Amino acid sequence: MKLALIGATGYVGAALLEEALSRGHQVTALVRNPQKLPQHPLLTAVQADVHDVATLSKQLRGHDAVLSAFNPGWGSADIRQQFIAGSQAIVTATKAAGVARLLVVGGAGSLYVAPGLQLIDTPNFPAEYKEGAEGARQLLNQLREEQQLQWTFLSPAALLQPGPRTGHFRLGGEQLLMNGDAPAQISVADLAVALLDETEQPQYIRQRFTVAY
Repeated sequence: MKLALIGATGYVGAALLEEALSRGHQVTALVRNPQKLPQHPLLTAVQADVHDVATLSKQLRGHDAVLSAFNPGWGSADIRQQFIAGSQAIVTATKAAGVARLLVVGGAGSLYVAPGLQLIDTPNFPAEYKEGAEGARQLLNQLREEQQLQWTFLSPAALLQPGPRTGHFRLGGEQLLMNGDAPAQISVADLAVALLDETEQPQYIRQRFTVAY
């Protein structure tokens, strides 16, 4: 497949890039700093600004799917606004490019821990992650109204950590996956496996899913 990957130099994006290339996909990596990307015969590095919708739509044209690991950075004071604005631009550009399939890596905060209660709204949710998680929740709510794109939103387990690629994990839907009484975890490498599996063999069109050990 010919894949466009947004945010390929980030924590999640780098794992997605490695997984996609290992499967033999042709990847166009759209990043702010192409010099940070490795050299690979299947990789085309493109400097991109997600807020420049007209240019981004041209860069996305001709791809089979767009994978978005867009993240403005947890240190940003206005991360919620930046995440929403950038993500909306990516959605608009993907549609303008005529690419039907958009896969987005979001957060775990919007997963449900009880009927009507999402993780982000629990008392012990870390304050430093709340603005970013709120942005991801708003994006998911907006995608649920999207009728043109065949979108998929992947929420990681509550604990997303470095670790090996095992290829063995559980898939879930709207509920936070647990390991006994504690939130479950997933390595960023296996998160990438789950998203590339979904890219190749879609099971969650216009749905959110989650993954954990």
